Amino acid sequence: MFIDFLFTLRAHKLNVSTHEWMTLMEALAKGLHDSSLDGFYRLCRTICIKDVAQYDAYDQAFAEYFRDVARDAAAMTQQLQDWLNNPALRNQLTDEQRAALQGLDIEKLRELFEQRLREQKERHDRGNRWIGTGGSSPFGSGGEHPTGLRIGGGGGRSAMQVADERRFREYRKDVILDVRQIDVALRGLRRLGREGAEEELDLDETVDKTCKNAGEIDVVFRPPRRNRVKVILLMDVGGSMDPHSDLMSRIFTAASRSGRFAKFRSYYFHNCIYQAVYEDALFRKPVPVADLLGNSDRDEKLVIVGDALMHPAELLEPGGASYYYSNNRSTGLEWLRRLGAHFRSAAWLNPEPERYWPGTTIEPIASVFGMWQLSLDGINAAVRHLVRGGPKPVVGNPARWSG
Repeated sequence: MFIDFLFTLRAHKLNVSTHEWMTLMEALAKGLHDSSLDGFYRLCRTICIKDVAQYDAYDQAFAEYFRDVARDAAAMTQQLQDWLNNPALRNQLTDEQRAALQGLDIEKLRELFEQRLREQKERHDRGNRWIGTGGSSPFGSGGEHPTGLRIGGGGGRSAMQVADERRFREYRKDVILDVRQIDVALRGLRRLGREGAEEELDLDETVDKTCKNAGEIDVVFRPPRRNRVKVILLMDVGGSMDPHSDLMSRIFTAASRSGRFAKFRSYYFHNCIYQAVYEDALFRKPVPVADLLGNSDRDEKLVIVGDALMHPAELLEPGGASYYYSNNRSTGLEWLRRLGAHFRSAAWLNPEPERYWPGTTIEPIASVFGMWQLSLDGINAAVRHLVRGGPKPVVGNPARWSG
């Protein structure tokens, strides 16, 4: 049952395992879906979807598979809702008639209600038995009964409506990042180690030693755990990066938060890195690249953010940056290779969509630094590369630029 829905989920790149699917079938057999499409929507999402970032894909798959089913059911539901929202005027009961109505406990009411649902075939108004309006039946809307069940009202939203609205699109991993998402992604760079004075209580060791001392308390302290990762952030600014200025501000805000890294430094450049980088975006405080390399450990993480787009001469011709540096005799690509050779871990994050990368100056730069798009997927992949290493993504044909 619903096996086609399983394949629809997988077609939307949702990795639903056989074990999860069988768990869902077991939950259905136990009635945990409340015998409704809304209940099935929530139950299936709870069991089969492991990450809120996949909620949007789940909504698309659900809407695709159940659209026709929900349309017919919604028409029937609307007819019932219209009826209950416009009840017939109720009969006025005398005191004697009202006293004659017998009170029913909740269990008996539920049993009778289910029986009426199975037996009733049409609308009823002003009656005393069927589910209807304006009468003295225990079930319905707008009637009168001392211990009845009111049917109608509410206005809850259906599973199809929720799925069609796709309320979870903000969780998709291919969208531009906000500060919180970047901050969470950067946590993957943390490498915790104990250092400093012994100022933190080691509760486990204290309990262990106290037990070994036959209950005599032996308090143990230890150095606190601190993040040992050191990060250098180089940011392209001006020109073609102006449209990405808001995103760059978010990157800087998330990366520079106090306590995120053991050491954090940030510098600016324009288009390509040449003889110097700058402490300010107005380029008034230069830091020679030679000094940057001399004052940096090889194990520091180098993160470069920029679109890597420029005139080929700025990247490939000696003195191509003479507009900025009159005495520069090296190509921009050579300066980038010096940085890449010094740092063991480096990554380039590019705000431009990947479909625009081939055939541009991005190709040779991506041959020096592993390059990923500045999306949640991209930044997570870059963090994994900085921590674990591994091959760099290949962009286009860098060989075309070697001549």
